[in-house]
Amino acid sequence: MRAVKEGRLKPDSLTFETHIDRCLGCRACEAACPAGVEYGYLLEAARAEITMNPGKQTWVYRILSFVLRHVWLQPGRLRAAFTLSRVMRDAGVVKFLLRSGVARGMSPRFEFALALLEGSRGYRLARDPSLSHLGEGRGEGLATNKKRNSLGFASGSPHPNPLPEGEGISERSHPTLLFKGCVTEGLFQRVNGATQRVLKVNGCVTQSPEAQVCCGALHAHAGDLEGARKLARRNIDAFAAGSNGDGAAPIITNAGGCGAMLVSYGHLLADDPQYAERAKEFSARVRDIGQQLNSISFRNGAGIGYERTTYDASCHLLHGQHAADSSLGMLWAIPELNFAMLKGSDVCCGGAGVYNLLEPELSQEVLTEKLKHINESAAVVLATGNPGCHMQIAAGAALTGMKLRVVHPIELLDESYRRAGFYNTE
Repeated sequence: MRAVKEGRLKPDSLTFETHIDRCLGCRACEAACPAGVEYGYLLEAARAEITMNPGKQTWVYRILSFVLRHVWLQPGRLRAAFTLSRVMRDAGVVKFLLRSGVARGMSPRFEFALALLEGSRGYRLARDPSLSHLGEGRGEGLATNKKRNSLGFASGSPHPNPLPEGEGISERSHPTLLFKGCVTEGLFQRVNGATQRVLKVNGCVTQSPEAQVCCGALHAHAGDLEGARKLARRNIDAFAAGSNGDGAAPIITNAGGCGAMLVSYGHLLADDPQYAERAKEFSARVRDIGQQLNSISFRNGAGIGYERTTYDASCHLLHGQHAADSSLGMLWAIPELNFAMLKGSDVCCGGAGVYNLLEPELSQEVLTEKLKHINESAAVVLATGNPGCHMQIAAGAALTGMKLRVVHPIELLDESYRRAGFYNTE
């Protein structure tokens, strides 16, 4: 980067492009750098420089550029794309293509892309307990069916401290605004549902502005900073209008990638005279769901069984939002959880946005190491706080034959609350 800045290396140099493209962008170097260099911002700027060279684009990058500009920037088109994806997933089309070998026959990259989509499916109790799935693929909430164990866990003990007689859901007023996220709302609606229920039990009155759009993380990572700025301005306006006069209400996220992007709006729009100050104020209000719960001393729940569970930190939740410990803290509210520490939980899984599709060989090497450590932990349930990491690990586990259920920590806490009777209204 310095060589390009000083004119000693051309920005369209193959050496420069290859080096930058192969970087995961996990930002682990920021935590290790004694000078505190914010490498993530430099990487995005370098990729923006590279995308200005029209000769660089391979067919994969051209498809990515088209999707980011003509689908991701258009909320209606994006919703339609996710609706189609859900229909294919829930109808079993994706599973058929994977199990029949058709996807692999077409392309290993296509097979992995479909495995990522299939990995977003929730889990519900199946005939074979070893193949249990969590929640309905259509985003049905975990607490909507009290007769079944929607997580596939063995029955846990009753909650030792149920709500006192006459006390319902806490009425403490903690106004919050939920950032739903495009991927989370499109493929993981159950996570947003669980987030809202848990917040409500802990006294948080939650709203979700309708005008919100994608956070812009994929655009920024791909070097399309102008596209990211367009989305950032829309979100700042949407959450200003949706705060009902309370401009200080926390903006809650449940996706590490989105959270890291939202907290960087101040930097992204630093040169925008109309939005610079508003962007700083916006970023200061962003909290991961774990951070929000920790700040209000949230309730413990009930046990959910004894299957071994582990936790993998999302890189952007860890290095971008600095909230990995708070996300893990949600699991400590579940009594008698059979928890195993995961070696290398602070190391990237290889997902890194769309890195797994752009650099499949390197991504697979990183993922293989992650799956090795998960296997060594003997865990059958893995919690992680980012949809990209969720799909990456779930896809890798499925394609290698591992019996692993990947969930968001809030889903486990939600199930714990359901068993504690916090959602009972009778």
